[in-house]
Amino acid sequence: MPGMQFEYDEEGGTFFYFLFSLWGLVLIPATYYFWPRKSVDDDKDKKKRECNCDPCVIKRHQLKSSTKWNRMKEKVLKVVFIIAWIIFALLAYKVSQIHIEYQEYDPYAELGLDVGATKEEIKKAYKKLSLKYHPDKPTGDHKKFMKIAKAYTALTDEETRKIWEESGDPDGPGVTRFGIALPKWIVEKQNSMWVLLVYGLLFMVLLPVVVGVWWYRSIKFSKDQVLLDTTRLYYYFFQKNPNMILKRVIMVLAGSFEFDKFHNAEIVERPSDNEEVPMLIKRLPNLDEKNKEKPLCYPYSVKARALLHAHFQRLDLPPDTLAIDQAYVVKKCPYLINEMINVIAQLVAGAHRNAVQYMPRLETVENCMKLSQMLIQAVDVRTSPLLQLPHLTQDMLKHFTTKKRHIQRIRDLIGMKEEDRRSLLRHMTSDEYRDIINVCATLPHVKMEVHSTVLDDEDTSITAGSIVTVNVSLTREMMEVLFDKEDLSHVDEERDNLAIANEETESNKDQENETEDNVEAKEKAPIWHKQKKQPKKKGGNQKNKKVKQAYNWKAAAATNATANDKKEGKGESEKQGNEVAVKDDEEDREENDNDSERAETDEETNASDGEDRSVDKSESSRGHEEDEEQWRKYQEEAKKEQQLDTKVKESHPVHCPYYGEEKQEGWWLYVCDKKSHMLITAPVQILTLKDTEEMTLKFSAPHKPGLYTYTVVLRSDCYVDFDQSKNIRLDVKEAKVIDDHPQWDFVDDEEDKDKDDETDSDYSTDFDESDDD
Repeated sequence: MPGMQFEYDEEGGTFFYFLFSLWGLVLIPATYYFWPRKSVDDDKDKKKRECNCDPCVIKRHQLKSSTKWNRMKEKVLKVVFIIAWIIFALLAYKVSQIHIEYQEYDPYAELGLDVGATKEEIKKAYKKLSLKYHPDKPTGDHKKFMKIAKAYTALTDEETRKIWEESGDPDGPGVTRFGIALPKWIVEKQNSMWVLLVYGLLFMVLLPVVVGVWWYRSIKFSKDQVLLDTTRLYYYFFQKNPNMILKRVIMVLAGSFEFDKFHNAEIVERPSDNEEVPMLIKRLPNLDEKNKEKPLCYPYSVKARALLHAHFQRLDLPPDTLAIDQAYVVKKCPYLINEMINVIAQLVAGAHRNAVQYMPRLETVENCMKLSQMLIQAVDVRTSPLLQLPHLTQDMLKHFTTKKRHIQRIRDLIGMKEEDRRSLLRHMTSDEYRDIINVCATLPHVKMEVHSTVLDDEDTSITAGSIVTVNVSLTREMMEVLFDKEDLSHVDEERDNLAIANEETESNKDQENETEDNVEAKEKAPIWHKQKKQPKKKGGNQKNKKVKQAYNWKAAAATNATANDKKEGKGESEKQGNEVAVKDDEEDREENDNDSERAETDEETNASDGEDRSVDKSESSRGHEEDEEQWRKYQEEAKKEQQLDTKVKESHPVHCPYYGEEKQEGWWLYVCDKKSHMLITAPVQILTLKDTEEMTLKFSAPHKPGLYTYTVVLRSDCYVDFDQSKNIRLDVKEAKVIDDHPQWDFVDDEEDKDKDDETDSDYSTDFDESDDD
């Protein structure tokens, strides 16, 4: 049998094949994914709508200066890829020049003959060559002579020729040789110590160090790259203070360990902080820097708190020291605020299952979201939302509220007529006015539609403890659609007030109606009897109509009978002696009448049975259609969840000149109960709202029947005064009592089987056999 033989690459050809393949497998996908590409802006109006206020110009300049190093890295990366492709081309050229030494054995070529030569020509050629290359001759060559003899045997001997024709070698199948794509010097004895040293450094030193450093760093952070110590800090404070005011939320945010040098090596502590931070604290009232609660009293926490308050008030800081620290703190805060909201949602869920003693209130969550808006726009709680627009200052806002006009929101400014708006901003230049209009035009205008349902195969009514599904459809438009329209702000407020009043009156009426219905139901009959009788009203009316028609038919038959009796009476005067025949006729008529009445009742019962069967068929078909609709809804929800997971997190850029990074619009969507100050669903962060988005929120209905009002809230994470809310009303009914179905009764069956097992044994005795006989 043929064997196998492994050979090291003596000439380096196999090694170059391996190196060429490995280099191409790494280089081609790396070039595709990491080659620097220029971001092409398809929107040509972007540059036209860029804000040219001083903060925006400074921000763009800082971003461009920070991108210089990125451009340098891109150039270096391009050079590296070009060199790598040159090496790849050289390897390809080297591989193409390698000749594979593989020749098929040809005995005719060894003897110098053409294929198909005769035996005489073979013998003649062999004799001539053997005389020349025989080892005993002066011109002899033993290797050449062995080849000639082998070729002669392969062509003259029939068995050897057959073996050569089948296997290609007169000696039979040879050894299969495999080339190892490594040079032979790697396994030579003199180089063994160096090879072992390299292997030891790679797999016993370098690899464990890399894995250990990666693991040590990764265990400190959560999936959102927030320190686990910071998450524990949030759990402690939000559980300690369930109703946390905004000022307290800022203190907890500043106490995050991301701002401590001991936990974060990126933090820089300067000697100048000992002078600049106390001076900044004096400029900030109500900072509460004397708080002795740990870690809120630590120097890093006080410094971060002062920098945040300075950011909210838009104070100027030293550009080389505190301004750099403030930019770093502000850049980290959005991720920390999102972690705060997640922690509060987990505490609320834990309170529902009695795992947490105190449940955080709704105001705590909303204060965290409000803090995110303040952070992005660099505004304080008491400042006007109009300060989000460029070129507007606090002194200019004095002219926005007079006896003639009352402009407090951006929507009010947009709703003004062009002439009135320009006269209000007459102190601004045309460029400044254009910046304000461009920013207003790009602000979000979101329309929210809410529908609440219960996904159930049998009953879609909301019962106690059922899962309520709230479908929310969001449509995002530019605020420019509201230009040159009437000022709808006051109208919207009036409509909201009227809507709230109407909802309260309707709720009162519904409660009164429910109390009256309950009283009547207690006096007359249970409600469930009426609900069962309601769908059978139509059939009952039809039966009553048919009964009335039967009675009318009987009355007509009676009148006909009286008329016949009169005629018969006249016949009696003419024909005497026929009384017996008349009596017999009357008896026959009565029997016929009874038979006709029975036939009518049979027809009515058959008709009612047919109607019941048709109703059953229609109900079964409807039930089948409802099942298909429910299954389709479940599939659509699963597809929506998959699409949300795979969507690119990109929406619209935010106008935030005081936030040092580029920001995309984000929203929080949740359900709450404002009366009980409770969060119902965990806030869902939406980062993909470009045009339209459909979201699904699920929560458990209350366990007590009644009329409940919940609020679906949509909050922005970057703009102030752009939040929306809509009320949903749930009429929760009592849960149906589930009867035990026979198919779940396993106890009786098991007892019967046990009895059978006791009576029937696998091992029969002689006594049992005699009984059977």
